[in-house]
Amino acid sequence: MKAVVKKALGYDQMSLLDVPEPEVYGDRVKIKVAYTGICGSDIHTFKGEYNNAATPVILGHEFSGEVVAVGPDVSQIKVGDRVTSETTFETCGDCRFCESKNYNLCPKRKGLGTQADGSMTAYVLSREESCHVLPEAVTYRGAALTEPLACCVHAALEKTTINEGDVALVIGPGPIGLLLAQVIKAQGATVIMSGVTRDRHRLDLAKEIGIDVVIDSLTENLEERVMAATEGYGVNRVFDCSGVIGAVNQALPLTSKAGVFVQVGLFGEKMNTMDQEVIIQREIEYVGSRSQKPSSWVIALQLLARGEIKIEKMITKIYPLADWRQAFEAVMAGNEIKVLLESDLDWPKE
Repeated sequence: MKAVVKKALGYDQMSLLDVPEPEVYGDRVKIKVAYTGICGSDIHTFKGEYNNAATPVILGHEFSGEVVAVGPDVSQIKVGDRVTSETTFETCGDCRFCESKNYNLCPKRKGLGTQADGSMTAYVLSREESCHVLPEAVTYRGAALTEPLACCVHAALEKTTINEGDVALVIGPGPIGLLLAQVIKAQGATVIMSGVTRDRHRLDLAKEIGIDVVIDSLTENLEERVMAATEGYGVNRVFDCSGVIGAVNQALPLTSKAGVFVQVGLFGEKMNTMDQEVIIQREIEYVGSRSQKPSSWVIALQLLARGEIKIEKMITKIYPLADWRQAFEAVMAGNEIKVLLESDLDWPKE
């Protein structure tokens, strides 16, 4: 079978190669891949900026498909099930984080598409516990975005809370920011989304999918707009999806006293100069959010099944697997919202 393989660390080092078809064992489930989303981390891996990949490895961790075989220890997932899968492929099973199913924090965790072969191919293996059967109303295309949506659920509903009447600021209208804004809206909160001028098409989409206030922070006064929308108190929840320290420092003073600031986006540098004085004086709770955990997926699929997420508007291009490089280039060009790869197997993938 064909697969998009990162052969070695460094820039590019990727090819569409012939690889053996995987065989099930133990609690492993074999999934015939329908669609795979191209994630920001895939781009970082392509560029050689994400060096925790255990090369050679097949990329891809946002995917959907149909179960075609199960290992001898599998008891719940069945052949023919329409599924998506968590990215967790292996954990130690013994640490306090595994005991509480916070697998995203297990120090020995191995993830699909980074330390274990992922889904940019025809067939992928996953462990049974990581698989989630799709609700009938969720398409294969929509299900391929369950992983990034689960990350947003984790940030908004598990690392903090969102209540009806809250006012939240989401910084950065990329795929994560747009999904996160919809998760917050689904809880009955008001959402302000900020971006920059080059994000105009993304900000326009934010308006189209029902985000309350959309701001170009380069041409509009973000502080004035936020304070006008919050009676001068500031927003009580902020989610930075940009990973830009300047944007974080701009937003921290706009966070209400005793508000919560959740850091979702990864910074380009490990060490940054942050306005810590405002965190202290306003008693802001600054929270990190990493990836997702099993409970995040359950909520994400419920949101998809209820139609709370305008998923089809998020998917702007689909490429065949053979055109993976063109798809990566489209993501890097920045004009698309979400790009999917379609597996090269000829079968109905609705």
